[in-house]
Amino acid sequence: MSTAAADDAGDLGISLAQKMLSAVTGSVLTSLLVTPLDVVRVRLQSQPHTPSTQLRPLNSALPLTQFRDLPPSLGISQCCREVFWINNNAQYCVAGPTVAPINPASLSCAVEETERTTINSTLDGLRKIARNEGARTLWRGLSPTLAMAVPANVIYFAGYDWLRTAPKSPFKNIVPDAYVPLAAGGTARIMAAVVVGPIEIFKTRMQAAHHTTTPAGHFRETLDGLREMVAAQGVRSLWRGLTLTLWRDVPFSAIYWWGYETGRNTLTDARGRAEARKDGVEFARGAGVEKVRRRSRSRSHENHTATLVDSFVAGATSGAVAAFVTTPFDVGKTRQQVMRHAGDTSGQVIDGIVRPEDRSMPRFLLHIFKEQGMSGLFRGWAARCLKVAPACAIMISSYEIGKKMANDINDRRSQKRLGG
Repeated sequence: MSTAAADDAGDLGISLAQKMLSAVTGSVLTSLLVTPLDVVRVRLQSQPHTPSTQLRPLNSALPLTQFRDLPPSLGISQCCREVFWINNNAQYCVAGPTVAPINPASLSCAVEETERTTINSTLDGLRKIARNEGARTLWRGLSPTLAMAVPANVIYFAGYDWLRTAPKSPFKNIVPDAYVPLAAGGTARIMAAVVVGPIEIFKTRMQAAHHTTTPAGHFRETLDGLREMVAAQGVRSLWRGLTLTLWRDVPFSAIYWWGYETGRNTLTDARGRAEARKDGVEFARGAGVEKVRRRSRSRSHENHTATLVDSFVAGATSGAVAAFVTTPFDVGKTRQQVMRHAGDTSGQVIDGIVRPEDRSMPRFLLHIFKEQGMSGLFRGWAARCLKVAPACAIMISSYEIGKKMANDINDRRSQKRLGG
């Protein structure tokens, strides 16, 4: 028997339906708790980059040309409409040679409006989105998140368990036992990502939208954008960014599952050593299959609290590390999927230059690095880690507790049948 099979021998009595129910429960809890952080992450990564030289304090001399080059995301405030002579239907405040002189009050108006709409950190994003757009906006995209998370996690977790432990797993006799979590996690993530790709496109666009004021308006805006994209580029465009998604999710899953299994084993061994010292006996370390069987027996006798704590700590730690390492790919994926201008076509060339978002993944990330440095590649890392760490912890602990409860139920049923 392989170590992977021995490690999860207790799971053999758990049906696929019970594993799916455990995954669904974890998906719902996770989505409710971490969606606000996901909204902030998308906003942080998709907002236009504004060089600091374009915005200066009020007491500095801001050249007219720099002021005129302020980004379209500046927005329109009543102050701007009154200061600058411009049609109220304009998309942004305009300052040009016909408007002179620019007095301090005018400049203050523009700078304050930009500061109001620009997100600088996770907490800043939570505060500004709730204040300017309403607290409900923080849960925008919850429906597509659930629609994506439930099937994705069912495929992901049940698929991982099967690939790691099933006798018919293709990795059984090919991949060394120590690396089975990496291979199984990466493969399961590929299957899940392909299935939910179109739903994630919809969710990301919906969370990034901020041109309408009602949930129904956001939904229509996102749906119209997807229709235009499919009409112009075909159905395959619904999987746009899949390559970047896989570049992010496959290494994330490999790192996460390897880290989780390692962390969980470490915690199990620590608890075993503590119990051995308490009982005044020597801790049986074992080796190979025997070590794995010892850990499996130890976990089968754990109470629900120990299972919850161990899986929560291992999941949060491994998830945070994997999320930080793969943040650059998450930034690239988000920027590619969020079409800043509705109706833009893939592969667009302007003056002989291919749009950065249409370049290959390595070249696109290199472009971000050259434009914004390491801070650009890791933009939103805090929001991502704050989202992913508790999400992984909640999801894996819910899944493990669900499996343990199902195993207990199955054991009681078996004992009842034998006793009857």
